Amino acid sequence: METVNGWTEDRVATLKKLWLDGLSASQIAKQLGGVTRNAVIGKVHRLGLSGRAAPSQPARPAFKATRPARPVMPAPLPTRRAEAATPPAQPVMAAPAPSAPAYRHEEPGSATVLTLGAHMCKWPIGDPATDGFSFCGRRTGGDDGPYCVEHARVAYQPQQKKARRSDGSELARSLRRYI
Repeated sequence: METVNGWTEDRVATLKKLWLDGLSASQIAKQLGGVTRNAVIGKVHRLGLSGRAAPSQPARPAFKATRPARPVMPAPLPTRRAEAATPPAQPVMAAPAPSAPAYRHEEPGSATVLTLGAHMCKWPIGDPATDGFSFCGRRTGGDDGPYCVEHARVAYQPQQKKARRSDGSELARSLRRYI
């Protein structure tokens, strides 16, 4: 028997039989011994063995776990067009007096991610990891910032001015850069 790169006539015959029986290249390499999966694929390609009796099957059946049922989502909130088309269920309240700020009439912490609008305060209230997390939700200030007047004061602190020294040490320090 003549061997070419470890492939004897018997091994080639076994390879052909196993390939036509539908075994994978890895399974054939294990049965033949001394060759790799890639060597089997190369030999199959050189021999021109393309047809198979049946596609290779995994050695053990694949187990598919059943997925848990999806949670039922609440009905979507009506869009602004739908709200405008339906008549209000309650009588319309009179507008607040001009001297009173409009945001004081809204309860802070009543806005959620789903109800937060463009001109509502986005100041977070509580821990985002808990169920009680919400946003302030009051009307934003006149500058169209993300926060109401009260939270804007907390978020945007005016810059503190540094007291300048008049003893000349600052001038000497700045001149050292150029010397």
